[in-house]
Amino acid sequence: MADDYYEYDGVESAALVARGEVTAGELLDASLARAAKLNPSINAITMMAEEVARSAIADGLPGGPMTGVPFLLKDLGAEAVALPTTSGSNLYKGNVPAYDSEIFLRLKAAGLVAFGRTASPEFGIGPVTEAGANGAPTRNPWNTEHTSGGSSGGAAAAVAAGIVPAAHGGDGGGSVRIPASNCGLVGFKPTRARLPNGPGAGEGWAGMAIAGFLTRSLRDTAVLLDATSGPDLGAPYWAPPMAEDYATAMGQTPGALKIAYLTRSFSGDKIDDECRKAVENTAATLEGLGHHVAEFEGSVEIMPMMRAWTNIVACGTALGVYAKSKDPSVYEPQIDGVTKGAVRMAAGISGADYLDAIGVVHAFGRQMARHLADIDVLMTPTLSEPPAKVGRFKPVNEDFLDYRTGRDGVFVYSPFTAAFNASGQPAVSLPLHWTADDLPIGVHFATSFGDDALLMRLAAQLEDAMPWREKQLSLMRMLTS
Repeated sequence: MADDYYEYDGVESAALVARGEVTAGELLDASLARAAKLNPSINAITMMAEEVARSAIADGLPGGPMTGVPFLLKDLGAEAVALPTTSGSNLYKGNVPAYDSEIFLRLKAAGLVAFGRTASPEFGIGPVTEAGANGAPTRNPWNTEHTSGGSSGGAAAAVAAGIVPAAHGGDGGGSVRIPASNCGLVGFKPTRARLPNGPGAGEGWAGMAIAGFLTRSLRDTAVLLDATSGPDLGAPYWAPPMAEDYATAMGQTPGALKIAYLTRSFSGDKIDDECRKAVENTAATLEGLGHHVAEFEGSVEIMPMMRAWTNIVACGTALGVYAKSKDPSVYEPQIDGVTKGAVRMAAGISGADYLDAIGVVHAFGRQMARHLADIDVLMTPTLSEPPAKVGRFKPVNEDFLDYRTGRDGVFVYSPFTAAFNASGQPAVSLPLHWTADDLPIGVHFATSFGDDALLMRLAAQLEDAMPWREKQLSLMRMLTS
């Protein structure tokens, strides 16, 4: 099993367990062996809890759609008493939550065997995973000189390397979709509030953050979303109910859709030629599938939203820091420069400023809703360029606004993804292109608020028309040799 474990996605692995061809313990052995071999070079896993996984198997796993499949939780969110999270920060070392989060309980009920936590940037703020608390950057298995992305960069690296077939992540500005693009994976951000946040919180970053998954196959994403969707007890609001679940939607054709695409940023800035090529090649495929494809003709005013997004995230970061200490002499020596900048920025944001930022984000959501009223799908590259080199976005810049929106900031690199956290619309990055030197390029799709099923139908059609499985396996085979 250890020799070919990585060949199977989660659905296939669970089927092997169900048929008695392999045990959950043998799958775990294979996953642990691969982690021992590959993690030192990519730094994807920051906490191992083999004994927790062994105990879960010994106690008897629940019968679910992923029973026996090895799994990793991001070191941010999905609180679990047996698998503590540090949120990528020295401030939270040794922190043990008093409860199991609802999403963790649903993942556990699906039969998954969680055995560790994957690297995250401190408090999830960044498109790379290079928190000082992690000891070293998380690197891209396709090329370790490049980043795996962030903030779910550890999850993406572990899945791309074949350590696990799927892993938990979270997305507050592209934090599932950015690493999915960088590592050649599927990264689906559901409609706002489709997945639970409780019981520790009702929402994250004013509703812009949501859990998600990094997977190699679309069907693994569908199964995991179906297993975790729906509000938790006492949720302040929830997404519109879906007429069909994600797995059912995958099996249906999307029909002829009106699809608009961009080969420049929303602000009109030029993007890398490889990203442009990825969109144009996908547009040609979609046209061949019978869709009506044309360049996007609308105008999206995005910079006011990005400034508001930055204010909200700064305040959310300060909340996480202040939960441990409000004394800068205590917390500043323990946090990264970017985090210091966010906390200092938050100190200058009044309650009125914060509420105004939420209003700006909501107004942007209405703007995007109007654009999607005239089309079915908006297509862009996931990022404006191939995966960045490690160190380019190292979290040392203490000017948080510059780090996010400056000339060489995060927004220049990732000008598309945060728009759909602000609007709450479902969006997905699919691995549809690789550069000549084998760096993955994701193509990004978004639909109207609540229309996750349509997005899943289109994604399934593209997985059939532009299959990516063999390309992913080529990396895993190379890492095995």
